[in-house]
Amino acid sequence: MKKNVYAVSGMKCVHCKANVENALKTLNGVVSAEANLEDANVTVEYDESKVNPSEIKEAVDNSGRYELSL
Repeated sequence: MKKNVYAVSGMKCVHCKANVENALKTLNGVVSAEANLEDANVTVEYDESKVNPSEIKEAVDNSGRYELSL
């Protein structure tokens, strides 16, 4: 298991936070995702044999007006 914190731009409210978390939790291999509005980031714990950072970025970027920085 790997745990990374990624910066996410575009999150402005609890609905945005939920969108980002839900997008990540649908990925096979993501164990947990916790977005933080104040710090504008998301902590993701994942199985790196099933999902990679590029797929994590794509899921967030495609979930709304958000952009995850690797």
